[in-house]
Amino acid sequence: MARIAVTGGTGFVGGTVASVLAGQGHDVVCLVRRDVGPGFPWPTTLVDTGDRDSLARGLDGCDAVAHLAIMNDFHGMYADRRTAWDGYVGLTRRVVDAANLTGSRVGYVSTDWVFDGTGHLVPEDEPPNPVNLYGFLKAASELVVLERAAAGFVARVGGVQGLHQTQQEGPRSQDVGFGYFVLALVEALRDGRRFTVWEDPHINAVATPIVSPEIGALLGRAVDRGVDGILHFAGGTAVTRRELAMATCEVFGLDAERVDFGPPPDEARLPAPVPYDTSLAGEATMAALGTRTHTIHEQLGALRREVEQGSPVPLS
Repeated sequence: MARIAVTGGTGFVGGTVASVLAGQGHDVVCLVRRDVGPGFPWPTTLVDTGDRDSLARGLDGCDAVAHLAIMNDFHGMYADRRTAWDGYVGLTRRVVDAANLTGSRVGYVSTDWVFDGTGHLVPEDEPPNPVNLYGFLKAASELVVLERAAAGFVARVGGVQGLHQTQQEGPRSQDVGFGYFVLALVEALRDGRRFTVWEDPHINAVATPIVSPEIGALLGRAVDRGVDGILHFAGGTAVTRRELAMATCEVFGLDAERVDFGPPPDEARLPAPVPYDTSLAGEATMAALGTRTHTIHEQLGALRREVEQGSPVPLS
C-alpha cells in the first residue's frame, strides 16, 4: 500500500478521504497548517502551506498527495481576490512543486463547477468554461496539475454527500449547490419538520451526486494504478434537486408529503452566476479505475449505512 499525504484533512471531504484511505490500508499523513490537538484520528505533519520547501519536507517519503485544501469562502474570495488566487492556484503550484521534488504523485480534487452549466453528463475531455470565480480558480488549479506535475491527475467531483469525520456537527444546510443537501433534508424530516427543496433557474439544479467515501476509494484506486489526466468521480445518475429529494425519502424511509418546493431565499443566493446543470459522465474514468458508476439509490443506501454506523461506506 502507498504512503499518501492529504491536504485539507480537517475538512468535510478531506477528512473522509483520509479515513477511507487509512481504512484501505494506506499509510496516511495529513499536512496541516496548525496543531489539531491530540484527538485527531490520523497522523499529522505541521507545514507552512505558503512555503514549497516546508511542503516538500511534509511529503518526504510519500508516494502521493491528495490535495483538497482550499479557501472555502465564496464571499471572501470575491472580497480578496489575491488571497483567493493564492489559496487555490498558488497553493496548488507549491504542492505540485513539492511533489515533483519528492517524487510524489499529485491527486487534485476539483469540481463540476468548472463548467458553465449548459451541458449534460459532460465527458472528461470537455473544456472548462466556468461562470464564477470559484469555478475559474479550480479550473486554473487543474491546469497547474496537468501541465506542471511530473505525475498526477485531476478528479472532478460534484454534489458530494456525507458526514464530517472530525466535527460532531458537520454541514447540515441547503445551499445553491448540491453539497450537504441530503442530510439537511433527512434531519428536518426526522425531526418532524417540513423541508423546502429549492427550485430555481439560477441555482445548481442538476448534478450527479456522489458520497464522500467513494471519493476516497477512487483516489486510492487512481494512486494504486498510476492513472494520470482528468477523471470524473461522479455518481451514475443525473438528478434534479426534486428527484434527489424523492429518492432520499424512499431510501431513508421518510414522508415525502413533508417536502415542499420553492425558490431559495434571497440571502442564500451568491454574488455571482451559478451553473445550472453540472452533471458529469464518469464511465471512462471508472473503466480506467477498474470499477463502475453507482446509481443514486446505491449512493443514498451507502449514505444511510454511514449515518447508521457512523463511519464511511465506500462503494468501490
